[in-house]
Amino acid sequence: METSWAPYMEWSKARPAAWLDLAGSNLLGCSVDDLPGARERLEISGLNPDGYVPLLEAIAENYGVSAARVATAPGCSGANFFAFAALVRPGDDVIVEQPAYDPLLGALRMLGANVVRFRRTWEDEWAVDPDRVAAAVTPRTRLIVLTSPHNPTGALIDGRTLDAVAQIAARADARVLVDEVYLDAVYEDRPGPAATRGDVFVTTNSLTKSYGLSGLRAGWTIASPAVTRAIRRARDVIDVIAPFPADRLAHLAFQHLHALEARARALIEPNLERLRSFVNGRPELEWVAPAGGTVAFLQLVGAKDTTAFAEALLRDHHVAIVPGYFFDEPSFFRVAFGVAPGTFAAGLEAIGSALDARSSAPS
Repeated sequence: METSWAPYMEWSKARPAAWLDLAGSNLLGCSVDDLPGARERLEISGLNPDGYVPLLEAIAENYGVSAARVATAPGCSGANFFAFAALVRPGDDVIVEQPAYDPLLGALRMLGANVVRFRRTWEDEWAVDPDRVAAAVTPRTRLIVLTSPHNPTGALIDGRTLDAVAQIAARADARVLVDEVYLDAVYEDRPGPAATRGDVFVTTNSLTKSYGLSGLRAGWTIASPAVTRAIRRARDVIDVIAPFPADRLAHLAFQHLHALEARARALIEPNLERLRSFVNGRPELEWVAPAGGTVAFLQLVGAKDTTAFAEALLRDHHVAIVPGYFFDEPSFFRVAFGVAPGTFAAGLEAIGSALDARSSAPS
């Protein structure tokens, strides 16, 4: 029997193509020319049995940890899956935020875990409430899963809250995984990885969302040396080793990380300001402005479900957004702003036209 482990991902791959795609969350992809020396650096084969050592060392240096605490993976989703495979056994309870990015849920269920949810709410500006996390703990809890900045809202978890969740996890003999794939697109007061706060944490990240290098599938975990060894051994039975060309190019990317960040920032910040002005001028929309990343979560005031609005937007204006029901918040929709400025401006104009049409339609 066919099972859909991640309905959002299935939808994102099967939906009609859009002229103006504001549904994906990747930063506008880099070309080969955006990574100087890429053609010369490309090699087909080499040694990377537990990760390409120069890449491990580059990741470690960038985040201020030792290479013994870094394991590479195929993107952040791969890093999450490897960490889950290392830490979770069938029948374990895993606490996951709601709303959440559904591949996190699908991976855990695929591994036989029982997913227990706690709410992040609009009323609390999507913050993590440690009391809600604590209330979700059971005797079988082995892992707590968060995203920061949050997918889909862009809300950042502050250090005090992370420390409170760490104490909850420690009392339960559990760990905390924080998916930080958008963290490097926080440009003001960016915190370090949660894993640098203590060994209870595992953090995951990649070069995809913040740097526009989705095609490399260059992801990683940062954790204690013991957990990192377990993650590497989990990889032995999943895909064994990383593609060597991707490892080589990812290492090159870290040598040009400041330039890649500048490119990303030049896309993200003006688009976010454009989005801020747009939302402020549309009484039909409400939001909590994201602290970082490439996505925002907008509430369509008075709507119970944004699916029909998203379908009309795609049909009539060829613009794609993500209906909120994929995140268990049907009155919202997610919009991506890590795209080319012209694409984003045209997309917002179309959303405005769709809102006008909705307002003028007979009730």
